[in-house]
Amino acid sequence: MQSYYWVKTFHIVFVVAWMATVFYLPRILVNLSETAGQPAVVERLQLMGMRLYRFGHSMFGLAFVLGLVLWLGYKVIPDFPTMVAPGGAGWLHAKLGLVVVLLAYFIWIGRLLKGVARGRALPSSRALRWINEIPLLAFIPIVWLVLAKPF
Repeated sequence: MQSYYWVKTFHIVFVVAWMATVFYLPRILVNLSETAGQPAVVERLQLMGMRLYRFGHSMFGLAFVLGLVLWLGYKVIPDFPTMVAPGGAGWLHAKLGLVVVLLAYFIWIGRLLKGVARGRALPSSRALRWINEIPLLAFIPIVWLVLAKPF
């Protein structure tokens, strides 16, 4: 049982770290769109953005692996509890669907960032500010689903 709590703790830590990148990468894009004509600042922001994007991939990967252990660990680890009761996994499927949406968003933001390095134009800073709010629309229901397990 102790191993379950350690796995769950690190899963949550890596999810939080990944979500930090999901929330902050669009902010870097806003700053990039507002600093046109300042090559030194643009270069620094691109470097920060790419490092953060790579960090986000690592955090997502670790959270994903530990999430699989939480989901299926009972099949290979003796006395490891499962968080999914037979026939009661609807909440998990809904959560995973929203996580896929967040992952697609994260990859899209990364492509925008890589596009800047290739000379592509970004949307306006106002549009990017709205784009920055999208992850919250998925993250709130994810947290609710995990806590309430409504179905």
